[in-house]
Amino acid sequence: MALLELSNITAGYDQNIILKDFSLNVEKGEFVSLLGSSGCGKTTTLRLIAGFSEPVSGKIVFDGKDYTHVPLHKRNFGFVFQSYALFPHMTVFDNVAFGLKMRRMDKETMRREVMHMLEVVDLKGFENRYPREMSGGQRQRVALARALVIKPDLLLFDEPLSNLDAKLRVKMRVEIRRLQQELGFTAIYVTHDQEECFAISDKVAIMNKGVIEQMDTPSEIFNNPKTEFIARFVGFENFFDLTRAADGRYVTAGGQTITVAADRTGTHFKGCIRPEDVAIVSEGAQNAIPGRVMVSTFLGKHTQLNVMTDIGEFVVSTDQNQVFPIGSAVTLSLMANKIILID
Repeated sequence: MALLELSNITAGYDQNIILKDFSLNVEKGEFVSLLGSSGCGKTTTLRLIAGFSEPVSGKIVFDGKDYTHVPLHKRNFGFVFQSYALFPHMTVFDNVAFGLKMRRMDKETMRREVMHMLEVVDLKGFENRYPREMSGGQRQRVALARALVIKPDLLLFDEPLSNLDAKLRVKMRVEIRRLQQELGFTAIYVTHDQEECFAISDKVAIMNKGVIEQMDTPSEIFNNPKTEFIARFVGFENFFDLTRAADGRYVTAGGQTITVAADRTGTHFKGCIRPEDVAIVSEGAQNAIPGRVMVSTFLGKHTQLNVMTDIGEFVVSTDQNQVFPIGSAVTLSLMANKIILID
């Protein structure tokens, strides 16, 4: 049995239903990210798990117990907010100790627990500072220490790194992953940043309009998207219709045979391939598609070409030293082992 189970959840605000018949399972010790664009339902899901709101219908089970209507203060869950939510008038020590004080822990044990947690998050020596005297990354580590010190059964993150600059976000996501692997806590992490969640998660649930389109390991989602929405989300930009003939060959809408390394049962598919997996070659190459350059965009390390072909427009990533004037006739080669088939 999973540690956390959301079963057939319907939830929303007033008459606006955001989640409908939604289900999610999280195993003990897993780091699971909810990923998606604004309005997809990921924050609503997190609020339901935390106890900030209740579902219209459905069931939330944690460690075998019904938590659907258990109030927030009776769930031993830690929460790390986007805005840190530190008390500005309290020192770092008192901020971290806040949850332990609410549990009426004796002072000596509390001091020992707080100092240990500050050492874990590399803030030893900062206990007497105030939040205003610290950097954004340090304040986020204080928030993390405050959530961890109560030894939560589940740790919830609501876009915790979105207020940090790009370099610090990378540093902090490594820190969060290190702590999770070291301490073994179960976590649910909400973000709209694909790179961030792929870097730190055991599993990723990509949400779209209140449903999970695909939930799997980051590598499986990146390499084997199951739907067009997921494929576009993880960087596929080229899509073309394919029909599987009786002899097992795949044929484009224009009647050209395409070799595909993967095989699928069924008849009609969309083939998809990333821009970096399309090469410009001489005629006669495998999966050669003739086309004409419509747009050329210099992007630093590479040049992006928009090429019109008989089976649609392709986005192609080429070496910046390759120059193809607008209107140039080119031949594209689609790498057979990089073409993904989706329904």
